[in-house]
Amino acid sequence: MTGRDAPVRPDDLPPAIGLVRLLVLVMVLVTVPLAEPHPGQGASGVVVAVTLGLSAAAWLVWMFAGRTHPVVLPALIVMAAAGGVLAGVSWGSPAVAVGCVVTATAGVRLETEASLAITAETIAAFLIAGIATGAPAGTLAGYPAAFLGLWAFGLTRRAYVLRAEQAEEALEQARRAHKAEAQAAALAERARIAREIHDVLAHSLGAVSVNLQAAEGLLSSLPDDSPELAKAIECVERAGAFTREGLAEARRAILALRDTDEPGPVAPARSLADQLRALTDEYRADGDAPVDFSVTGEPYPVGAEAGLTAFRTAQEALTNARKHAPGQPVSVTLRFDPAATAVHVVNPLPPEAAAGPLAHSGAGYGLTGLRERAALIGGTLITGPADGQWSVCLTIPR
Repeated sequence: MTGRDAPVRPDDLPPAIGLVRLLVLVMVLVTVPLAEPHPGQGASGVVVAVTLGLSAAAWLVWMFAGRTHPVVLPALIVMAAAGGVLAGVSWGSPAVAVGCVVTATAGVRLETEASLAITAETIAAFLIAGIATGAPAGTLAGYPAAFLGLWAFGLTRRAYVLRAEQAEEALEQARRAHKAEAQAAALAERARIAREIHDVLAHSLGAVSVNLQAAEGLLSSLPDDSPELAKAIECVERAGAFTREGLAEARRAILALRDTDEPGPVAPARSLADQLRALTDEYRADGDAPVDFSVTGEPYPVGAEAGLTAFRTAQEALTNARKHAPGQPVSVTLRFDPAATAVHVVNPLPPEAAAGPLAHSGAGYGLTGLRERAALIGGTLITGPADGQWSVCLTIPR
């Protein structure tokens, strides 16, 4: 859990409370010497001076020590004894504040038995000192009642603190359980998608591959004196290669979705420029339209995710050009700038009546998927008509 997300403890107090405690201590230190007996005058004055000093020192230790610091308990014990005696000797001054603070604090911070012992210590010290100095009966009865009442208040506060801490722990456990459930649901959804890809795409591509092999065998058995026949065989072979490549990519996608450690086929590492050049060569080999590929700027290595996004963008743009503008020339530019890498694919807009037979195929989410890919790596994708051309431009920060 990070510091920003760490829960606030129910018993953490704002700085204003610490300031009030310090002001109360100052008030005790200022007013007690003004009352009888004065510190240092006679035996009672010596007791006042000693107990006032001990109370102040223990008070400061209690204030600035951590909540669970081991010195807190000894500080409270000293405050209880010194504060009780001080209140009994200087019963006409605000010295009773020390006993009130120590009993309330003991009730909040300590177990019931320990806090009761400190409260009893405070009352006993006060009664002994008060009786010895001839304190009035009302004071002898009233001060212990105040100590007991503040101890009971401390117990109530402690019970609230414990309940709040338990509620915070229960809430944190619920958060962890919800996060685990969300992760399990995400893994289950990824497994479902992997099954769908395997059952629909992989099986379909497998069937296409088998039929292409059969067609290639049938075409090969025919007389080979026709150029159209050679072209048909070439197209079938290329379609078979595309199908096999699609099957390999579908397998890699399934492995990634299932988050398995099973190694997939490892292809030789190629630069982004080599990948795009091979892609445009395949597009040009189909003979549908001329395609031009160029690289500008000084090439540099591109990350795996960025390279895949750039490749998929060019692949989708070329496919869309074949579908919507058949026969039109296509220009693919890979630009390496100091601050970004860009892939720009441009083709002329065809006449409205010249849409190819594949113009209405597909689900229509290709560009949407590319924008999502670009956003995941911090890039931008801009598509649309401009100056009579259709432009697809991907920019990836370096």
